Amino acid sequence: MKTSETLADWYDDHGEAVFTYIFMMVRDYQLAEDLTQETFVKAYRHFTQFQYQSSSRTWLFRIAQNTTKDHFRKKNPLTHYFNLPLTEPDSSPLPSQLMEMGEQEEALFYSLKKLKPTYRQVTTLRMLKEFSTKETAEILGWSESKVKSNLARALKELKTELVKGGFDYDAIAR
Repeated sequence: MKTSETLADWYDDHGEAVFTYIFMMVRDYQLAEDLTQETFVKAYRHFTQFQYQSSSRTWLFRIAQNTTKDHFRKKNPLTHYFNLPLTEPDSSPLPSQLMEMGEQEEALFYSLKKLKPTYRQVTTLRMLKEFSTKETAEILGWSESKVKSNLARALKELKTELVKGGFDYDAIAR
């Protein structure tokens, strides 16, 4: 199978998941589309480096994570260097997205966006995209213990945010 055919299959299989992951990080629809496209362009350029030591999905998410991180580094080098919070773009979902969201998904979306970026990343990868702890560690470049501890803290904060918003955490967590 040719590289372009393989990547087209990967895009069909993982493109939407990669987009939603990036969107949760950048919270800007157009930027998420651009970074998703850049992710797949990088995957195409570096396809020969894919060693099949991980799944294609894990490899693509690692590229997406690095592409997003590079975007923030280039856009705000001092903010990134000093690990200061970024000024957030308008992160409201588009009207078409709101129509597709149920009340629980909307509560989760708004609560997730209140978490700090590292918590949002680990929660999105582990809980929404259902990567294993090992795969999440590989994507983020963290140790497995860091993934576990950050996820525990993130879920505690997420629960607090959901309860503050008047939602039943246990009903959403199912």
